[in-house]
Amino acid sequence: MKLNTIDGASLMSQPLHPPNFVVDTLLSQGLHILAGSPKVGKSWLALWLAVTVAKGEPVWNMATRQGTTLYLCLEDSVLRIQNRLFEIAEDAPDSVHFCTECAPIGQGLEKQIENFSMEHPGTVLVIIDTLQMVRPIHDTTYANDYRDLSVLKRLADRLGLAILLIHHLRKEKAEDVFHRISGTTAISGAVDSSFTLVEERRGSGRAKLTCIGRDIEYRELELERNADNVWELLSDSRTQLERLEERIVFLLSGFLKSQGEFIGTPTELSQRIDPDGQEGITPKKVSRMILQSVEALRKGGVSVVIRRSNGKRIIQLRRADSDDMEGAGEIVPTDPVS
Repeated sequence: MKLNTIDGASLMSQPLHPPNFVVDTLLSQGLHILAGSPKVGKSWLALWLAVTVAKGEPVWNMATRQGTTLYLCLEDSVLRIQNRLFEIAEDAPDSVHFCTECAPIGQGLEKQIENFSMEHPGTVLVIIDTLQMVRPIHDTTYANDYRDLSVLKRLADRLGLAILLIHHLRKEKAEDVFHRISGTTAISGAVDSSFTLVEERRGSGRAKLTCIGRDIEYRELELERNADNVWELLSDSRTQLERLEERIVFLLSGFLKSQGEFIGTPTELSQRIDPDGQEGITPKKVSRMILQSVEALRKGGVSVVIRRSNGKRIIQLRRADSDDMEGAGEIVPTDPVS
């Protein structure tokens, strides 16, 4: 079977589509793990997340992609879930579903989740509480950990949804909190994102949610559990950073107001929009930033063409006039290398 490849020059001239996020900038499509000590409040957080996403309400000021959610609450009873629902919310939509029993990984779980997704086409999030409850009985080895989680990773990617696994932390302290996730390092390696919930002091009701992943930047969220057992946001290490799309659209729109069009190399463009380097937009970064923001730029009235000429990458930007805005969406955003 022939390998399906793409050359580097073509790849660097094509628009890059960001992953689909269920919770903007935090939880994307794929497989994720939330680990914490026993009784720290992981299940309260998982329940609130399932309900909030189903309602389409923001999660700590981050937009959500509203859709059906499935919470496999395998260590709880229906009565306990009902009691908790009455604490965290005035009502719950019919788009959040609960289940207290399911098959293990490799023994029917994947088919059960797939069938649920087919019956509810708008499914965006599945929470499994806890991972240990769906793992087959076998020794904890790197190979077993990786195999189990790889099954769920492939399932999440194939169904186009997020699967969040609730898991435990070891009691032993570690300089890197992610090294405390129970099991081998294969667990962290197999997932797209890892989240750890650690109380600053046992019983304090205040905790730090530390986040790291392939599609998200490292960040720390300081949380506090209120009287209704909802984790509220106190601070976010990412607060001071503006979103990439918003910043590049703002800079390029302002730059093109006076001249309407730009044709030049990444070096020339970065020097024009960030001459003093305060934005940190280097020649290497500017092409990527533009390619990742093609759709946002198009909506902002900026068309993009990236091509090669005499061995150099050329960026062509054009600001659509007010009369041309209606047709701006028809512009082909990139011109890959021939």
